[in-house]
Amino acid sequence: MALRPILSYPDPRLHTVAKPVQAVDARIRALVADMLDTMYDASGIGLAASQIDVHERLVVIDVSEERNEPIVLINPEIVWASDEKVMNEEGCLSVPGIYDGVERSTAVRVQALDADGNPRTIEAEGILAICIQHELDHLLGKVFVEYLSPLKRNRIKTKLLKQQRDAGRDSGRRSA
Repeated sequence: MALRPILSYPDPRLHTVAKPVQAVDARIRALVADMLDTMYDASGIGLAASQIDVHERLVVIDVSEERNEPIVLINPEIVWASDEKVMNEEGCLSVPGIYDGVERSTAVRVQALDADGNPRTIEAEGILAICIQHELDHLLGKVFVEYLSPLKRNRIKTKLLKQQRDAGRDSGRRSA
């Protein structure tokens, strides 16, 4: 198990559409373990494989208070979404420090495989439903800021690029 670097917006690799997982094998189980470690280390509640530059349809989620109820979704598909929508403030491990309102369905039904390759169906509402929709967007190459106005999106892009430049300058300095 290892921590993986998380891609930061506006990295173009975040817009890559993920391909289906061909087999749930030891490689995928190791990837799931790495993703869970990475998500927990970053204090996130969800992580898509696309965010760590692995473009396969795999998502891990844990919205529990104790951070001990991981959900693994391999090749997930939303098969139903409620017509009722809610505006919720979202953040993203790939868009650090940025939070904004995104409208999503209040409930979804998703079909996927679990970490053992067994089919599962999850009926989700509330924060879990929102998290599933957010993470599945990543598998389609979409980052939550794309739901925002072009003005907001450009401000966020400018701010994050400046932070990345400043961090690069700081890492080049030596300290005594």
